[in-house]
Amino acid sequence: MFETLSDRFEGIFARVRGKGRLSEADVDEVLREIRLALLEADVNFEVVKSLQSRIRERAVGEELSGALNPAQQIVKIVMEELTASLGGETMKVVPAQKGPTVILMAGLQGSGKTTNSAKLAMWFKKQGRNPIMVGADLQRPAAVEQLRTLGRQIDVPVFSEASDPVAVAAAGMIEAKALGRDVIICDTAGRLAIDAELMDEVRQISEAINPTYTFLVVDAMTGQDAVTVAESFHQTLELDGVILTKLDGDARGGAALSVKEVVGRPIAFASTGEKLEDFDQFHPDRLAQRILGMGDMLTLIEKAEEVFEADEAEKAAAKLLDGQFTLDDFLDQMQQIKKMGPIGNLLGMMPGVPKEVRDVEIGDKEVGKVEGIIHSMTSEERAKPEIIDGSRRTRIALGSGSSPAEVSQLIDQFKQMRKMMKQMGGFGTKKRGGKRKSGKKGKKGRSSGGRVTAKGGAKIPKEALALPGLEEFEGMPGFPGIPDLPGLADASDE
Repeated sequence: MFETLSDRFEGIFARVRGKGRLSEADVDEVLREIRLALLEADVNFEVVKSLQSRIRERAVGEELSGALNPAQQIVKIVMEELTASLGGETMKVVPAQKGPTVILMAGLQGSGKTTNSAKLAMWFKKQGRNPIMVGADLQRPAAVEQLRTLGRQIDVPVFSEASDPVAVAAAGMIEAKALGRDVIICDTAGRLAIDAELMDEVRQISEAINPTYTFLVVDAMTGQDAVTVAESFHQTLELDGVILTKLDGDARGGAALSVKEVVGRPIAFASTGEKLEDFDQFHPDRLAQRILGMGDMLTLIEKAEEVFEADEAEKAAAKLLDGQFTLDDFLDQMQQIKKMGPIGNLLGMMPGVPKEVRDVEIGDKEVGKVEGIIHSMTSEERAKPEIIDGSRRTRIALGSGSSPAEVSQLIDQFKQMRKMMKQMGGFGTKKRGGKRKSGKKGKKGRSSGGRVTAKGGAKIPKEALALPGLEEFEGMPGFPGIPDLPGLADASDE
């Protein structure tokens, strides 16, 4: 989501980047392009109008910073106003002071209430809470069974009974207190469209359980219709926040940019995938940065911290720089990265990644192919890939369902990456773990034995380890794998 909008903003800012100053006419032209981009993204017209007005007032009316060039000033203003439209600050979910925290989940059928009830329960578990889920959706066949299946996956109890939804919700409160649960998440029924019966039922459930928070689950793929749905539910329930689902889809993103300003309630959580782990609090500033092509390093770091152990990461880095990194180590790292979510999503969080790379579909199939090749090797071959000859390559290819050429490509790129990282680890005046040994004195007191590379510096290969499907992008600045290091090119010539 937001790829098209992000591309449009990238083009708009590129046109003003070379200007020494921006006239009022230039600002109006930029605003016209921004308005068209937002309307094409299915953003509510009133929201576009308000956003455009605020940007113009600041860009023309204020005395702009002399430390920034015109393009930087426009980007700064647009990012701040876009963040404000998305909600400004991250919504804080504070536990109830007395008794359990009660969450009412509302929404239309198909929006993802049941799945996101489980995702929210898992999120509370990570916060150290003890949730229970109450299945009050007795309208949809197998809805309660689906909730119980999800509950078993995350080890959270589920309560439901064959009566009416209001009675189930009230009985669920009693059951939660008996079990000592401090968070109650009540999943309610939905309809294909808003009707009086749906609204009356959800209102009665709300009165029966007196929720601490009422969250509306909205499908981001529905565009501006999501805003209409949110308005209707808010009139009945007094919403506290919105949970936006399917943010990993290919919708244009209008719902995310419209719901806060139109309904007046923030987006509390966002679901970015099908897995139960693909769910987190919604950060308006981070999404604004992603829309403007600046990446989202904070979320990327948080995801890495969740799956990587600090000690293990340090050991892997040390082995990499010492040239002792094996294919077993690489396989471990790949499996850790997979836990962070789809690789395509991770690339979208990295600033400066070329559009052509962001648009490439990198799924579990491509990653699985690399894993299959490595798993088809013996432990000796993974530790010493240089022993893999033609017959071994053929055996590995047959065992992994790949071709000998793909096996060769993976091995060659791995060797190059390991060699490059070992050379990078050798830069500097001291080796890790000991003092640098001086060579014998030659003419004019110079050391003749200190040089360890041939004249002209170490020849560092440009290729790093790549996943299948990314070969055509090799050689692009900053991609793949290892980022460009300032001064590294000069260091090799010294």
